[in-house]
Amino acid sequence: MKLITAIVKPHRLDKVKTALQELGVHGMTVTEASGYGRQRGHTEVYRGAEYQVDLVPKVRIEVVVDDADADAAIDAVVEAARTGKIGDGKVWAVPVDAVVRVRTGERGPDAL
Repeated sequence: MKLITAIVKPHRLDKVKTALQELGVHGMTVTEASGYGRQRGHTEVYRGAEYQVDLVPKVRIEVVVDDADADAAIDAVVEAARTGKIGDGKVWAVPVDAVVRVRTGERGPDAL
């Protein structure tokens, strides 16, 4: 199993969610996040005053999938999140040793 984590722009969340649902991913965790990459934030003007936004709002999406489905899920997230502009985000996957469904005690793929 793999834990796929994606950091994407908030307005792309619905497209990413739909893309994962079409692949059969049944659960996900979404967390509000903020940060910056190469863009190092940006400058905005509010009521005539210019100020620097150092941390850009993002969302963090986490899903656990079978190893066989990991590449397809990553590709789906990348395609759904891509705008072609700087700050589109990152996606990475890490191995998961164990998963347990708390309610039933099921383990492994049955717990997904």
